[in-house]
Amino acid sequence: MRRADRLFQIVQLIRGRRLSTADFLAARLEVSPRTVYRDVAALQQQGVPIEGEAGVGYRMRAGFDLPPLMFSKEEAQALVAVVRLARPQLDRGLGEPAEAALSKIMAVLPPAARAAAESLAVYAPLSGMDAAMSERLMQLREATESRCLLRLQYLDLSDAPTERRVRPLGCFFWGPVWTFAAWCELRQDFRSFRVDRIQALELLDERFRDEPGKTLVDMQRRSAQEC
Repeated sequence: MRRADRLFQIVQLIRGRRLSTADFLAARLEVSPRTVYRDVAALQQQGVPIEGEAGVGYRMRAGFDLPPLMFSKEEAQALVAVVRLARPQLDRGLGEPAEAALSKIMAVLPPAARAAAESLAVYAPLSGMDAAMSERLMQLREATESRCLLRLQYLDLSDAPTERRVRPLGCFFWGPVWTFAAWCELRQDFRSFRVDRIQALELLDERFRDEPGKTLVDMQRRSAQEC
């Protein structure tokens, strides 16, 4: 690895963690701790706001960032692939910003990386969810982020109508189907609902706080135990 690339990787590793020891950085970069000490000192001399010292650990002062000019061809291609594949299945509240963010990144990439990304031969069908489905998914996502209770009118797999009052926990994409995980106050248990079978959705003027046994982590832990 060139020294310039190693210095960049040190910055990326330190800024991604609360505290990074020289031993950790040395193991990730496959160099000696002494080399890490010298490289960090060189970065500090160049004005990179790395705090800490040898034997204790390093952290990045808040507010420091690097422009995306250091993206490799492969990283640029990965970004394009992810946006192309995900865009048709995202609601408009995420899909449009994803395209806008990608455009900003592409505009500042070095010519070689930009050309490689633009010529990537990975595509996805442009047709995705319809407008009603997109709107419903966005409402579910926003309710999850704001911790607002929801009232759902839902058709189960037997086409039987039911009404539920739920705590939204998260949205999951399973190929062609989106599901919505929630804590159901009627069943007093976790439930997953197919988003395309939600007939009506009402955002209630009530917020909830996470409680032990009713969070997404609890739901995922239970699922792992049942597997």
